[in-house]
Amino acid sequence: MRKLEFGWFLPTAGDTTAYGLASAQIPPSLELFDKVVAAAEAAGFEYMLVPVQTACWEAWISSAMMVARSKSIRMLVAARPSYINPVLLAKMISAFDQLSGGRICINLIAGQSEAENASEGIRWGKEERYEIMDEEVTLLKKLWTQHSVTHDGKFYKLDKAQIRPHPLQKPYPKFYLGGGSRQAWEISAKHSDVHLFWGDTYERIRANMAEIRGMAATHGRENDIGFGMRLQIVCRETEEEAWDFAHELVAHASEAQKAFVKERFATSEANRRVRELAAVGEVIEKNLFTGITKVRPGAGIAVVGTPEQCADTLQNFIDLGCHSFCLSGYLHDEEAERFGKWVMPILRGRNRERMLAA
Repeated sequence: MRKLEFGWFLPTAGDTTAYGLASAQIPPSLELFDKVVAAAEAAGFEYMLVPVQTACWEAWISSAMMVARSKSIRMLVAARPSYINPVLLAKMISAFDQLSGGRICINLIAGQSEAENASEGIRWGKEERYEIMDEEVTLLKKLWTQHSVTHDGKFYKLDKAQIRPHPLQKPYPKFYLGGGSRQAWEISAKHSDVHLFWGDTYERIRANMAEIRGMAATHGRENDIGFGMRLQIVCRETEEEAWDFAHELVAHASEAQKAFVKERFATSEANRRVRELAAVGEVIEKNLFTGITKVRPGAGIAVVGTPEQCADTLQNFIDLGCHSFCLSGYLHDEEAERFGKWVMPILRGRNRERMLAA
């Protein structure tokens, strides 16, 4: 039985209470980031997911700044294939880990948008990016645990590479991955500590967990890989208030914005799946809302309801075997506060022996 952990989201592209409504937008700033991180720490979250899309402020600099301005929360920062030389990346993560007292974990992201990758000079296709990711993570682990690394691979060649320091966390920081393709699952099976699913039906999550665990068994890791959920949260005192806010959040998005989200991220298997769910209907399970998937890329399935209903929904995923929950909500500081005040105590009461922030 793994300990339960809860992560929150740092909105480095800004925050909002209504997509598509100019007056509802809050631009990114140090003040905003401070408010969100402070609220997440106070609520009992253990880590912050720091995004990396084009609209976002640079993740490594933002993470380093926020870990220095906070007390305990870890940063979940993306390692994207071919963006950073793996030796330099190993040094960056090790230095971050040592200087922060072990407050970093690594998010493996191959990239949701081919157009975005091309705009940033990444010439590799999706399949090759996953191959590069596999080789890079293999190298990171070797560089962190061996005195010297010589490697002759498909994408990198190293001759007696060394790094200093090695990570504080032993043997190295945890790896998370949230992809929906078979290649993503293979990387998780081989390397990840946590595979994060985006919202889906309970039946689908159960089946996917079993399949990925079986894939991990081929690497002798069936007991090493854990599972979690990446979800949005809309929690209010009454169910009516929660659904009113959820609908208002997406009511002002233009057709052009919806088309952009659909087309720019069309090659992502995970994005394809949430669009498929949204086409089925507004609700895929009780209190699981698909509406946000139409106005933002990524994990847009939202838990909507009262504190008890939100806790019930998350408990269903816990009972399936998920132990890590990477959440976000609007506004991010206010929703983190609500979650910490209303939902966290319910989950703690039901899972006291498994809560890290007991």
